[in-house]
Amino acid sequence: MEDPFHVSLDEKLGLLRSCDERMRAVAGVAIAKATMDLQQEEKLFASTEGTEVRQCTTSCGAGIEATSVGPSGVQTRTYPCSCRGNYASRGFEFIRDMALPEHAERVAREAVQLQDADQCPSGTFTVILGTDQLAIQVHESCGHPTELDRVFGSEVNYAGASFMTPDLLGNLAYGSERVTITSDATLEGSLGSFGWDDEGVPATRFAIVDRGRFVEYQTSRETASVLGVRPNGTMRAHGWGNMPLIRMCTVSLEPGDGTWEDLLADTDDGLLFLNSRSWSIDDRRWSFQFGAEIAWRIRKGRLAEMLKNPTYSGVTTEFWSGCDGVADRATWQVWAPHLRQGPAGADRRRGSRLLLRPLPQRQDRERL
Repeated sequence: MEDPFHVSLDEKLGLLRSCDERMRAVAGVAIAKATMDLQQEEKLFASTEGTEVRQCTTSCGAGIEATSVGPSGVQTRTYPCSCRGNYASRGFEFIRDMALPEHAERVAREAVQLQDADQCPSGTFTVILGTDQLAIQVHESCGHPTELDRVFGSEVNYAGASFMTPDLLGNLAYGSERVTITSDATLEGSLGSFGWDDEGVPATRFAIVDRGRFVEYQTSRETASVLGVRPNGTMRAHGWGNMPLIRMCTVSLEPGDGTWEDLLADTDDGLLFLNSRSWSIDDRRWSFQFGAEIAWRIRKGRLAEMLKNPTYSGVTTEFWSGCDGVADRATWQVWAPHLRQGPAGADRRRGSRLLLRPLPQRQDRERL
């Protein structure tokens, strides 16, 4: 692993400047932004039961964003995804592998082209979600509603309750047989991975939904005891001075057995959604609406015209029950579209944030 804190500041800023310059070179770009976040977190957990756990994780990531302003309003394109890019518990090689400067011109060009693109049509279509858009769909419609403290009502004030009540455990047809959704805190390099959760429970991997059937919650020691099951290590803390909460680890739709090309070829008339732009979901995680930065019309198995302002809506179980294809592992990817905040209080952290964003008053703005 290449320690991101051993990479020179000049090299980091040079990478961001290169992206910024390439995006601003495209006529019609009003705002260009390149961001990078680096974090190292050292955490100590000790309990009166004799548990003592020390963990140290290094996380980093980056992203670019281009915005155009015109007759169609504000249009934005990002890479590799929205919300400041993608992040992982890996070294600086993760940022290098993104090849951000190589994508900067395309991102800026698409932001401008969206001004003249057709409006996404309304109606009922076959929908394909890109992996980044799928990540927010899984996060909001399966990750949060299976956090058991939310189900019991102790976490309702922040992001709502859940329709996935205990009477549905083992009984709810959450989706089609192609839908298996897992929680995995053991996945190497994932931002949601660790050795032990913040109650000292070892990291685990388990199915939340198994071939369409809802089979397990994300639990703490306290909530698991209410159901008479073993805790599965999803209790997360933000320093010693705050109540810990159940928060998802890496929650993923498991790969299928068809290729990306198969999904496309099997779609006669549909829409491909890429890069999350907005989301809205009710306080029980039942009905939702998601918007994307861009969509592409699919005609007879091929990508056709670009479309702007795409949105789709649905009901969680109806949406997942309609899933009739999942691409294979060659397309599968872990997304963490923002760097989680480290602990406060007695825990130690070092981190830095780099931002380049042109403002009307100046060509560049730098902040470290």
